[in-house]
Amino acid sequence: MEQASSSGRTRPVIAIDGPAGAGKSTLAAHLARRFGFLNLETGAMYRALALKAIESDLDVDDAAAMADLCRRTKIALEPTRDGNRVLLDGLDVSRRIRDADVTASASRASVHAPVREWMVAQQQALGAAGGVVMEGRDIGTAVFPDAEVKIFLDAAPEVRGNRRFRQVASHVHETAPVTEAAVLDEMKARDLRDRSRESSPLRPAEGAVVLDSTAMSLDEVLLRSEEIVRARWTK
Repeated sequence: MEQASSSGRTRPVIAIDGPAGAGKSTLAAHLARRFGFLNLETGAMYRALALKAIESDLDVDDAAAMADLCRRTKIALEPTRDGNRVLLDGLDVSRRIRDADVTASASRASVHAPVREWMVAQQQALGAAGGVVMEGRDIGTAVFPDAEVKIFLDAAPEVRGNRRFRQVASHVHETAPVTEAAVLDEMKARDLRDRSRESSPLRPAEGAVVLDSTAMSLDEVLLRSEEIVRARWTK
């Protein structure tokens, strides 16, 4: 019989926060498979909204325009064996949202308080019943501050930049090459926006285990994270 938490859930919410390139998506996918939970990648929701802004020729730096766009947008995540299928107003945009222009726009759009408030409400509805792994930048602080398991995954900027460069390079078109230096510069700018924004700034949640993966192998990160989950949640 599973243990009920103080939230009333009989299955936990595992919240994974951290900066870009820390490895949150890889870790979330692993823990979801390992413990039989759903993997809900909340960053994909910000990317989908940013994509709609791009396609609507809207300025992602315009808070009022982005708030209005939220009210006219429907984003759905459909977990599959190979990762989330992301639907934007019913259309599958899973691959397009990984492109560099969408990534950069999503970071800028995410600083607006009305956008974050709308996203938080959507994400809380998705994970209300528990049994989910949610990764992002404010899961443990704003979306589920009562999460049973909280992990803040971090790494040195240079390490994260290299990881993100390899990820971005595998998705961009040949006509739009990227350099590792450019990816690192964008990541540092994103770190500054995430940590200094007025609404839900990036920081470890109260009670979170901070896991610095700079000098750790992927296997070490996965094993340590499994230990954290087991220590904080027992069946």
